[in-house]
Amino acid sequence: MPEPARHERIADELRRAIADGRYPVGATLPSEAELATAHGASRGTVRQAVAALLAEGLIGSRQGARRVVLSTTPSQSFTELRSFAQWARAGGRTAGGLVVAAGWETARAEEAGLLQVRHGSPVLRVLRVRTLDEEPVLLERTVYAEWIGTAVEALPADCESVTQRLYDDTGLVFAHGEHHIDAVAAGTADAEHLGVRRGSPLLRVRRTTTTADGRPVETSDDRYRPGSVVFTVRNSTQTNPLARTRA
Repeated sequence: MPEPARHERIADELRRAIADGRYPVGATLPSEAELATAHGASRGTVRQAVAALLAEGLIGSRQGARRVVLSTTPSQSFTELRSFAQWARAGGRTAGGLVVAAGWETARAEEAGLLQVRHGSPVLRVLRVRTLDEEPVLLERTVYAEWIGTAVEALPADCESVTQRLYDDTGLVFAHGEHHIDAVAAGTADAEHLGVRRGSPLLRVRRTTTTADGRPVETSDDRYRPGSVVFTVRNSTQTNPLARTRA
């Protein structure tokens, strides 16, 4: 995995400082100039690091005021697209994954529509357990378009980040995503792999991801174990990244 960019390292240091109480909720961060001096970086680099913390909901600001710490737990903004591994790393957690089943099948009608392929086209179907600090928290049922499926199939079963490996191996960037969030009851496979009882409530995120030019890469049904994650939406009268639709 490539060395993190300078602004990412600064952002990580600030996250740790917030998490360990050096900057508690309600405290203010040093100014950009002070941070630039402390880290031996340009103000532009510091500004990028601060922007990451703003997007995660860790800090906020008012016009003419310093950045104020709002939370000690990073959350993922609905206005950005990040992988599970990237999200876990931002929160100081260790992500893992294990493919428990994978194979080539034909695309079902709904999948074909989402992936913009013909009904019956070959797709790679993958069932994968994701872990946080070695505890199972997420079961992914992902369907990959044929054009990228062969690259996914070649990855090791315990690949930590498919997103990062595809970027490293093929240059693929997951640029856009659409997410639909609801709740479902755990089925047999969910119960087995997540360690919950059948019928337990699970948070489900159905997502479809595309490249920068709109080419679909994958569509997935992701089911989270109760108590494992919290999705937070922060909006205002100026911006609202969340849309409400009928079930």
